[in-house]
Amino acid sequence: MSQQIDRTLDIVELMVDLPEGMALGDIAMRLSLPKSAAHRLVSQLVQRGYMEQDAASQHYKLSMRLMILGFRHLSNTGLADVCQPELDDLAERTGELARIAMVEADSLTWVAQAQGARYGLRYDGNLGRRVTVPATATGKCWLATFSDEEAVRIVVENGWGDPMETGPKAIRGIEPLLAALERTRKCGYAIAYEEGEPGMAAVAAAIPGTKPGAPAIGTVSIAGPTVRLSRKHLHELAPTILASAKRLSDLWPVRMFNPSARTPADSPAMKATA
Repeated sequence: MSQQIDRTLDIVELMVDLPEGMALGDIAMRLSLPKSAAHRLVSQLVQRGYMEQDAASQHYKLSMRLMILGFRHLSNTGLADVCQPELDDLAERTGELARIAMVEADSLTWVAQAQGARYGLRYDGNLGRRVTVPATATGKCWLATFSDEEAVRIVVENGWGDPMETGPKAIRGIEPLLAALERTRKCGYAIAYEEGEPGMAAVAAAIPGTKPGAPAIGTVSIAGPTVRLSRKHLHELAPTILASAKRLSDLWPVRMFNPSARTPADSPAMKATA
């Protein structure tokens, strides 16, 4: 039963990035499954309404059911009610994209955003996608709340990010990663300059848990094009992002949104202050 559940979830996770769908044989090949097993699992997903088959191409793809369930869950947590006003205000004051990422096991996922750019270049983010942790300000400020050993483990297990999808200055080794985390701990926030994507810059702060010693529950960040966000300007925005992280921590009912959050071993204290 456990193997069947794992295989079913593998299919769902594969199809998330394939809105055009995929032929059954290709699904089986990508996941190294016997075609008969893939057909059985896909048929069950179709029967339950989580997948559908395109009549023209015969490709299988995810239905809207998962999206609907996801939005229902997000709505029931109250996350949007708590966080959106703060994000809207942050976007308005900075004139850039403001985002929140939530801790999910050993990774982060973008869960909310507000666009503050009123003209020119706009960056629209990646709602619902996992954060490339070592290549983003968001990821670095979160990793900095762990010990060096734990941070390295998280990155090694999750990867450094696809070089074709990250920026030219993305961190690619343990030594530069540890140096970046040390800088982040000293100032309490992280910056990224053409790391997550070419031509993009960001500043981010971890949202601390509401109890002493609790792990970070997420991050808040500002991102935009480098033509508007110079390194100097990123540092100038740091007090604003730190204040926002503190307010979000005060507002955020931690255990309701992230009851499975774990306390990192030997977590070094962040020196961030509002």
